[in-house]
Amino acid sequence: MHKLSSVAIAVGFIVAPSSSAFAQETNTQPDAQEQRVERISVTGSRVLRSEAESAAPIQVFTAEDIELSGVTSMELLLQKMSASAGFGGNQTSAYWVGGGWGTTQVNLRGLGVNRTLVLLNGRRVVNGGTGANAAVDLNTIPVTMIERVEVLKDGASAIYGADAVAGVVNIITRKNFEGFMTEARFASTDKSDGEETSVNMMLGTSSDRGRLTTTLSYRSTEAVNMADRAACALAETSPGQLGCFGSASTPGGRAVITSGPETGRQINFNQTPGGDPKGYDTYDPAVHNVDFFNMLNAVNPVTTLSFSSFGDYRIGQETYAFAEVLYNNRRSNQIATPGTLRNLDYSADHPHNPVGEDIRIVQRRLEEAGPRHFEQDVNTFRMVTGLNGLWDNNWSWEVAYNFGRTTGNDAADNIVNLERLGRAIDPDTCGNGVPCADLIGLGNISQEAMDYILFRINDYGGNQQRAITANIAGDLFETRNGVIPVAFGVEHRKESGWREPDSSVVAGIMNTNRQEPLRGEYTVSEAYVETSIPLLVDRDFADYVALDVAYRYSDYDTFGSDGNYKLGLHWAVNDNLKLRATQSTAFRVPNIPELFGGIGEGNLTTSDPCSGWDQPGANPTVAANCQADGVPAGYTQSGSTVLTRTGGNPDLQPEDANTFTAGVVWDVPYVEGLQFTLDYFDIKIKSAIRGVAGSTKLSACYNSDNLSHPFCSSDTFTRDPLTGAINFLSAQPDNVATETVSGVDASMYYRTQMFGLDARFNVNMTYLDEYTLEPFAGANPIRYAGKITGGSGSFARLRSDASATFSADQWQFHYGVRMIGSADDINASPGDIGASVSNVFYHNVQGMWFFDENWTLSAGVNNLFDKKAPFIRSWTDANTDTMTYDLMGRQLYVKLRYQF
Repeated sequence: MHKLSSVAIAVGFIVAPSSSAFAQETNTQPDAQEQRVERISVTGSRVLRSEAESAAPIQVFTAEDIELSGVTSMELLLQKMSASAGFGGNQTSAYWVGGGWGTTQVNLRGLGVNRTLVLLNGRRVVNGGTGANAAVDLNTIPVTMIERVEVLKDGASAIYGADAVAGVVNIITRKNFEGFMTEARFASTDKSDGEETSVNMMLGTSSDRGRLTTTLSYRSTEAVNMADRAACALAETSPGQLGCFGSASTPGGRAVITSGPETGRQINFNQTPGGDPKGYDTYDPAVHNVDFFNMLNAVNPVTTLSFSSFGDYRIGQETYAFAEVLYNNRRSNQIATPGTLRNLDYSADHPHNPVGEDIRIVQRRLEEAGPRHFEQDVNTFRMVTGLNGLWDNNWSWEVAYNFGRTTGNDAADNIVNLERLGRAIDPDTCGNGVPCADLIGLGNISQEAMDYILFRINDYGGNQQRAITANIAGDLFETRNGVIPVAFGVEHRKESGWREPDSSVVAGIMNTNRQEPLRGEYTVSEAYVETSIPLLVDRDFADYVALDVAYRYSDYDTFGSDGNYKLGLHWAVNDNLKLRATQSTAFRVPNIPELFGGIGEGNLTTSDPCSGWDQPGANPTVAANCQADGVPAGYTQSGSTVLTRTGGNPDLQPEDANTFTAGVVWDVPYVEGLQFTLDYFDIKIKSAIRGVAGSTKLSACYNSDNLSHPFCSSDTFTRDPLTGAINFLSAQPDNVATETVSGVDASMYYRTQMFGLDARFNVNMTYLDEYTLEPFAGANPIRYAGKITGGSGSFARLRSDASATFSADQWQFHYGVRMIGSADDINASPGDIGASVSNVFYHNVQGMWFFDENWTLSAGVNNLFDKKAPFIRSWTDANTDTMTYDLMGRQLYVKLRYQF
C-alpha cells in the first residue's frame, strides 16, 4: 500500500509558496508555535508532496552539502552542477553576461541564463546588474542564509510562468534558526594570491507567536593576474609548436605608408623605452607584437555585503503575517589592456611624422596611460510581505507583495575622447590652449596631453520588479484511491529596466562602443490551477499511480496572452521502484533589452544579392527572385552600406518550448541506503529569439524558392520601387531560431555504516546527447554537443560530480571529484594544437572538527592536485575556456565557527 511520508502529511508550511507556514489545530491544542510543523512542497509543484513522489527530476543541495563543497557563493555551487553548461559567468567575473560586468548566473542545460528561472523561497527575484538586465545575479544571495537549494531540471512555466524553460533554481532560506552564529573564513591559492575573506553572522529567535532569523555577510575576493597563470597568449607559431603570440596593437604605433614609392609598406614606430623617439622599421609580428596578459586578470576582485531577515508573527489563531528583507551591495572591478587608437591619418608634413610620406596609424596602444579600469557598484533591495493562514478542512491561503529593485553604477577610466584626440593631433588646432598629443613612438605623448584626451565615463541603470500574488491550496475531495489536492492562484507582476549611458558614449565621441539610452517595462496578469489525481492504489503492478495536471494562463501587455500546461505521471511500482515522466510546454518572454534596447538606424556594411543579378554567371535562383521582386535590369548597388535598423524589437513574441522527461528511481532492496536515479530529458525551443545580420537575411531570402523565406517579408526589408535600391533593412532580433537539447541525468546515493563511521557516497552525472541550434529557417545547423565554443563556454557531453563523506562524533572528512568530459574546439580544425581537450578532473578535500557544541574548525583544499586549465585554441585572451576550467589553481582555506 502506498504510504505518504511524514513530510508530505505534515500540517503547516513555512513562509513561501514552495515552503509556506500555516497553523493547524490538534486535539490537544498546544501553543501555536508547537502546532507549526514544516511541510515541504517541492519545487515544481504547489501541491504538497515529497521529493520521492515528484514526477519531475529534482536535485537538492542542503546547507551541509554547501558547507562540504567548500564554496562561498551560490554561483560556484550551481555552476559546478553536472546539469550546468555553456555561458553562465565564470570565476573571472570579467565578461558581460546577462547582468553586466561582474555578475554571475546559472545556465541549466547550456540553454542560456535567461532560460533558467531563479526563485527565492518560491518567489521571483529581481534581475541583477548595472541596468536593464536579463537574469538574476547570484552574487546577491549569500550562502549563510540558505537552508537548501532545490534544482528542478524540467520546464515549469505552468507552475511559475515565464522563463522556466530549462529548469528552476529555488533557494530556500533558514527560518527556524535559534541562537547566534558567527564564522570567519580565509582562503588563498598556494601562489599567495586570489585571497578570499568572508565573515558571516546569523541571529535567530522565536516565541510562541513568531520567529525571526537575521544574517549579515561579507565576502571579498582579491585579484589573480593573468600573467601569474600563463606567461603569454599562446598560438601555433610553427607547425606543431606553441609559442607566445602577442597583440598587433603596438605601443609605438603600427602604421602603413599611404603615399610615395613605399605605399603599402607597414612600419612600426619605436616602442622601446629610451630608444630613438622617432625611430621606425618595417613591421614584423614576431618582433613588434606585444604581450598583454599582465594587463588582464584571471580572477577579478569582487566584494559583497549582504543583510537579510526572515520572520513571521501570529496575528490570529490561524493567521500569520510574514516578511522577507534582503539587501546586497556588490563592488567589482576589472582591468583591460590600454585603449587602442585606430586609423589616424598623418600628412607627410605633419610635425610629428618622421617618415616624410603620408601615413595612417593602423593601431596604437596608449601604453603610457596604463590599463583601462572598469568598476561596478550595484545595490539590490528585495522585500516580501504578506499574510497566510489555514481554513477549515486543511485549506490554506496566502497573499503576498514582492518588491525588488537593483540600481548600479558602471564606470570606466582611461577612455579616450575622440573629439579631443582629433584636436590634439591636428597641428592647426593644438597649441592654443589644446595640448599637442604626439602619438608617434612610445613615450612621446605628454602627461598634459593625456589628461586632455582621457576621461572617466559613468553609466547608470537598474531593474525593478513588483508582484502581487494570491495562492490557495487544499484537498478538493477524497476518492477511493486517495485525496485529490488542488492549488490555484493569481499573480500580477510589473517588470521594468533602464540604462543611461554616459552622455559622451551616447554622443559617440568616446573610444568605445556607442550606446543609446534604454528604458522599458511590461506587465503580466496570470492565473494557474494544479492538481494531482490518484489513479491507482494497492494493485499488483502498482502501489500507487498519480497524474499531475497544471495549467497557467498569462496575459502580457506587450504581446497578448499565452497558456502553458504540464502533465506528470508518477508510478510507484513497489516500495523500491518508482517511475516518473512529465510532458510540458514552457515559454520565455523577450526581456527588456531585446524589446526596447537602443533602437536606431545607421548605415551598415551590407551586400545586396541583387546587385548585378542580370549579369552572366549570376546565380539563377537569385536572378529569378530579384526579377520577380521588381529589381530593374542593370541594377548595381551604390556603395557598400545600407540604412539598417538595429537594437531591440518591440514586435518580438515569446519563445515556445516543449519539454519531455522520463525517469526511474530505484531503492536497491538488498543494499539498504542505496538509491539510483536515471532521467531522460528532451527540450525543443521554437521561435527562439536571435539576431541575424542584414546581409545574411537578404542572402537567405533571395536564395529561397520563389521568395518563400520568412526574411522576404516587408518587415525585414523594402526596396525603392523605381531604383530597386534597398531603402529599409532590419537587423533587429527575430523569433527565427530553433534549439534542441536532449540527454540523460543519472545519480547514485548510498548511506551506510563503515568502520564505525557514518559514510555517504554521492554521484551526479549528466550526458549531453544533442544540442543543435538552427539560427534561422534553412540555415546550417550548429551542433554544440561535445564542443567548446569561442564565447559561449563548454558543452562537454559528459559532466559528473562525485563525493564521499565520513562522519564521527567529533570530526568529518569529505572528498569530492568533479569531472568535465572531453570536448572539441568548435572553431579549430582536427589535428590543430588545442583543437580538443581530454577529460579534466578536479579533486577537493575538507576536514571538519567539532571541538564542542559551540566551536567548529574546518579546513580544506580545492583543486588538490593543482590541475592546470587546458589550452584551447579559440580562447586567445586566457588560453582556455574561463567559463568552464579553473584558473585559480590549488586553493587552501580555513574556517572557524562559533555558535550557541
